[in-house]
Amino acid sequence: SSLSVPFPSPLEADIARGSLAPDVEPHREVVQKEFTVNGSVLAVHWRAENSRLLRTSIINFLDQLSLVMRTMQRFGPPVPR
Repeated sequence: SSLSVPFPSPLEADIARGSLAPDVEPHREVVQKEFTVNGSVLAVHWRAENSRLLRTSIINFLDQLSLVMRTMQRFGPPVPR
């Protein structure tokens, strides 16, 4: 399964990837998650042997993504370093 999330800028997509990628899957032997950034789009690709664990991983990711996006909106656009 794959999901593409557009952001206003490449910097914001990269910040989101950096915020979301460190989370280790609890069942990483059966669920793998890969992040890529292409321009201002964050893409996430899952591979899973078990549909229930895949669904749980996606739901958890969407919750975390929502928090990251709300945080970015609250604090405004990032300042390039």
